[in-house]
Amino acid sequence: MDDGYRLELRRWGRAGRARALAIALHGLNDYADAFSGLGDYLGERGILTYAYDQRGFGATEGRGLWHGDARLVADLKTVVGLLRHRHPALPVYLIGESMGGAVVMAAAPDLRAISGLVLISPAVWDRASMPGLQRWLLDTLVQLAPGLRLTGRGLHILPSDNLPMLRAYSADPMVIKATRVDALWGVTNLMDRAAAAAPHLGAPTLLLYGRNDRIIPAAAYCALLADLPSGPRPPTLVLYDRGWHMLTRDLHGAWVQADIAAWILDRTAPLPAGQEVTRDDPRLRALCAEATR
Repeated sequence: MDDGYRLELRRWGRAGRARALAIALHGLNDYADAFSGLGDYLGERGILTYAYDQRGFGATEGRGLWHGDARLVADLKTVVGLLRHRHPALPVYLIGESMGGAVVMAAAPDLRAISGLVLISPAVWDRASMPGLQRWLLDTLVQLAPGLRLTGRGLHILPSDNLPMLRAYSADPMVIKATRVDALWGVTNLMDRAAAAAPHLGAPTLLLYGRNDRIIPAAAYCALLADLPSGPRPPTLVLYDRGWHMLTRDLHGAWVQADIAAWILDRTAPLPAGQEVTRDDPRLRALCAEATR
């Protein structure tokens, strides 16, 4: 990066036969390997895919520390510039999962000539949609015990229905198992920034969300829908009835991967899974009605 910091980078696909370039950003505590399945799938279909360990995650220096939302956004902008220089003829798409989706959203208004954004369960649980007690507790803990590490054990919240994948994920030494309080506070700042950027994304957007997501509450997702642009080029919305948070790695993740590839290669074609919704779709309205009860 511009300050000499090094990010681990992975690539799938062959540049010589590529029709598009995708840059993928992982979620909180994860790393670039989160896209190994999706990267293989896209690469086989002519979408050259890169993913990197974001600063403070994976194999990067200062692993487990929060380096700031501004730094994560600046890193993405740098990576986009470097890869665009390496592959100048390819249209560029950004793929963000969870926290990575928030980074993409926060950076998008300042990025030019991006052909599309793919937001997979984006982290948009900002302070405006959090319960007051949760906001107070987070702000208090970051002052009193910023280095306290929390695991989430005992909450019984699963990010996917793919139990074999989750067991491998839990055993992966590159995945961070306990999160510092100041990192949680920092990612909340990032989610605030992503929510504020929602009306100004600019590029065509594919927004994917799972009906069973227990990580990003439906209320936060529905609040995001109200803020997204609705002009002549509204975002493509997909609500997976059997989807969870780790959509591309769920038991039905093959459908999600197919939708992403199809949208990147031809945004005018129907998506294979057939789970697209409009803002007034009964399925979407039912989800948001339940979220507000």
